[in-house]
Parts: sequence; C-alpha cells; structure tokens
Amino acid sequence: MMVWVAWLAAALVFASFFMKTIVPLRTMAIASNLAFIAYALLGWGQGVFDKVLPILVLHGALLPLNLWRLHEVRRAIRAVRGMQQAGPDADFLTPYMQPLRVPAGEVLFRLGEPADKVYVLRSGRLRILEFDRTIAEGELFGEVGVFREAAQRTGTAVCDTDCELMWVPAAKLLELFYQDQRFAFLIARRLSRYA
Repeated sequence: MMVWVAWLAAALVFASFFMKTIVPLRTMAIASNLAFIAYALLGWGQGVFDKVLPILVLHGALLPLNLWRLHEVRRAIRAVRGMQQAGPDADFLTPYMQPLRVPAGEVLFRLGEPADKVYVLRSGRLRILEFDRTIAEGELFGEVGVFREAAQRTGTAVCDTDCELMWVPAAKLLELFYQDQRFAFLIARRLSRYA
C-alpha cells in the first residue's frame, strides 16, 4: 500500500508540471501534498517513520501554503469577475491597491520611466502632458506602459491639483491579466483605445 501511495504522490507532482493555469496547478499541488503526507504517515506503521519524517515535515508545511495561495488566486479571480458589475473602470482592483497623495504641481511619472505601477485617480485633476489628456476621477491609467514591450511610460503625468490616487503594482495587474480571460479582454479593449 505504501509503495502505491508513493507512486500516486509522484504522479501528482509530475502531472502538476502540465498545468497551464494557476488554479489547476495549485489544486494538483494540494493533492500531491496530501498524498505525500499519507505516504509519510503510512511509514509510521511500517517502522520507517524516521526515514520519511522529512517528507512529512516538508509537505505538512507546503499544504497550508498551497491552500492559502489557492484561496488568494480564487479571491483575485472573483474580484476580476466582479469588475463587470462595477463598470469599465477599476473598482475591482481596489482590494489590491495602495493609497497615494500627490501635491499639486508634482510629476507622478515621466515619459520613458519604468512602468511599474498602474493608477486610479480618486480625486483631483491630473494630465498626461504629451497627449494633452485630462484623467477623469475613477479612471484607470498607466496601463499602456505596463503592456509595452519595454514596459516604459508613454507620457508624463502631472497633478494640476492635489490628487488622491490608488496604485497597484504592475506585477499584480499582469497576474490578473493572465489568470482571467475576461479581465484580459477588458484590458485589451482599453488598450485598443490608444492604438
């Protein structure tokens, strides 16, 4: 029995390498954690527990981590799906965003700088100089640079008044983009406005 459980655990780990998206990958990792834990516990009854104890410790530690990561991914997917009810702007990103206040006259980012954040203007007036474009309150902006090949800013953002913003790291935006096709479609639709 113990040998079959070991082969099952190994097969689950092997299968996880064929998963193309994160939810099945995490699910497969959890299944393999459970199989390896069962294998180690079976070793107790076989008199080899001391030899399989590292396996039990490793997978006992990985199981809650994988469960937590799966919970986070599902929460992110629910948030992205919920964005469709929130409209075309960025309310769905709020759980992942940090607040930022920028005084009037300050430059938020400059043309050519790394695009490492995406912003939502909560209040104030902000302009993208190169396009003479005023950002509306509640509008998502800065995403164009994130999706450019060089990941650089395509313009300079200046606060005309004191601005309250929210920002999300570009890495989180990209993670959401790759995890949910509907979110990817929404971003593609937004980016097509600038084409």
